[in-house]
Amino acid sequence: MPEEPWTILKLLNWTTDYFKKNKVAEPRPSAEVLLAHLLSKDRLFLYLNYDRPMVKEELAEFRSLVKRRLEGEPNQYITGMQEFWSLPFRVSPDVLIPRPETEVLLETVLEFLGSPDPEVRILDLGTGSGAIAVALARELGVIKIVATDWSMAAVKLARENARLNQIDSKIHFVCADMFSAFSSSSAKFAVVATNPPYVSHAEFSNLSPEIRDYEPRNALDGGPDGLAVIRRIIKEAPAVLSHKGGLIMEMGADQAESVLQLARDSQLYESYRIIKDYSGLDRILLAVKK
Repeated sequence: MPEEPWTILKLLNWTTDYFKKNKVAEPRPSAEVLLAHLLSKDRLFLYLNYDRPMVKEELAEFRSLVKRRLEGEPNQYITGMQEFWSLPFRVSPDVLIPRPETEVLLETVLEFLGSPDPEVRILDLGTGSGAIAVALARELGVIKIVATDWSMAAVKLARENARLNQIDSKIHFVCADMFSAFSSSSAKFAVVATNPPYVSHAEFSNLSPEIRDYEPRNALDGGPDGLAVIRRIIKEAPAVLSHKGGLIMEMGADQAESVLQLARDSQLYESYRIIKDYSGLDRILLAVKK
C-alpha cells in the first residue's frame, strides 16, 4: 500500500505538535507562517488548500525552516518580513523586529500633532527598520520626516521599506549617531519620536533566547540600569525641538518613575506624562518642550 502523501494539513498538524513538544512559542501560527513563506502564499491559501500534496523538494526545504525555528530564530528573520501598522516591512538581524506596543507611540504622535501644518518636521531617532517613519509618512502625507540611525545596514533596510511602501520620496534618511547630524543645524522638529534601547543588563540576560541571541543587542541594551540612552535623549532632544515640540519616546514598563524624574530634573519641559500600552503597562513618555 502506498505511503499516505504529506498534505498541507498533515504537515501543519505534525509541525504544530512538534513545536509544542519543543516549547516553541505560538506553535500553530509559527508553523503556518513558515509554510506560507515556503509556498510564497498567504496563510489563507493554506486554509483553502489543506489537501494539496507537498512535493519532496518542498518538504526538504520546510524541514530546514523548522530546524531554524527550533533553534530559536524568530519567524520574522526566517521569512524576512513583519507586519506593523498593517504595513509590510522587511526585517533582518540588523534591526529590531517591530512590535505591537510601538504602535502606541505612533498613535501618540498623531494625537499630539492633530492636523499639522505641512511644514512641520518629525525626527525618527534610531529608525531601525524604518517602521515609525514609514507609518507616519503614510498617515501624514506631506509632513517632512527625517529618520536617523547609527547603523548603515539599518538605514539601507529602512530605505528599502520606504520604497516597499511607496513613500520613499517623503522621508530623508541619515546615518548618524543620536543628534549629531543636527549639531550645527537651525532646523527644528515638532516631534522627536524614538524607540531607544531600554533593557538593563540584568534584564538582558533574562530575555528569551530568540530575542537575546538573535535581535541586535545595540537596539535593546540600555546600559546597567536601562536608562543610559534615555538620559541622553531627554537631555539633548530639546536642542532640536521647536517651541512646545514633543519628545515621544518608548520605554520599559517599569521605568515610568525614573523617566519622569529625568524629565523633571532636566527643567527643559513644560509638561510630561506617561501613556499606557494596549496591555495597560506604562510605555510612552510624552514630554513637551518649554
